[in-house]
Amino acid sequence: MKISCISIDDEPLALDLVEKFIKQTSFLDLKATFDNAIEALTFINKNEIDLIFLDIQMPDLSGMELARIIDGKKGENKPRIIFTTAYNQFAIEGYKVDALDYLLKPYSYEDFLKSTTKAYQYFENKIDSEKSTSDTKADFIFLKVEYQLVKVMLKDIAYVEAYKDYVKVHLNDKPNPLLSLTSLKSMEELLPSEKFMRIHRSYIIALDHIESVSRNTVQIGSATLTISENYKDGFMQFLNKWIA
Repeated sequence: MKISCISIDDEPLALDLVEKFIKQTSFLDLKATFDNAIEALTFINKNEIDLIFLDIQMPDLSGMELARIIDGKKGENKPRIIFTTAYNQFAIEGYKVDALDYLLKPYSYEDFLKSTTKAYQYFENKIDSEKSTSDTKADFIFLKVEYQLVKVMLKDIAYVEAYKDYVKVHLNDKPNPLLSLTSLKSMEELLPSEKFMRIHRSYIIALDHIESVSRNTVQIGSATLTISENYKDGFMQFLNKWIA
């Protein structure tokens, strides 16, 4: 498997180093390099790219701004990002845009290889998942919890709650939710829409676990969750199908 990639950095030496490391790595296929994010965005919009090595501090359009634009694109085939930066204070922001990894300058080829191996495993798992779901849909997801990936069965999820830079995944029959460093938007894209629905800027619920519905709330277990006006019409369309 080859991973198509580009590199974006306004520092010539840094850009040359990434290009050198990419060419040393057999599973990477370098398509282009850019010294500014605006030209790179034009290229990304016209070409299918798997992976972007992206500096953060750049003039005109920063790497983080470009990452937010890419993260906002619809569809499952948007490119993934590995940040390459000298500033470690952007790590949390990187997780918010679902970056695969964060390389802190100056980094060695060993650091680069660890990061790109993680990317290779991600794309390999994605291909395997697509193959396995061509006939049947997966009944589980993996969540980043602390320093590991935790397998969670979909049937066990009661609801998902936004919590600062994290989400809380509340599970049936477990008192404490799983705390995962991701966004509610990413969870909404990950969870199957026939089983889960967003009812509030802070909540995604499992439709199978609804116990009762009042005018503006849903009861799931001991939790009473508000249905906001922005999501009420979509929820009522679902509910009207099942009203006797």
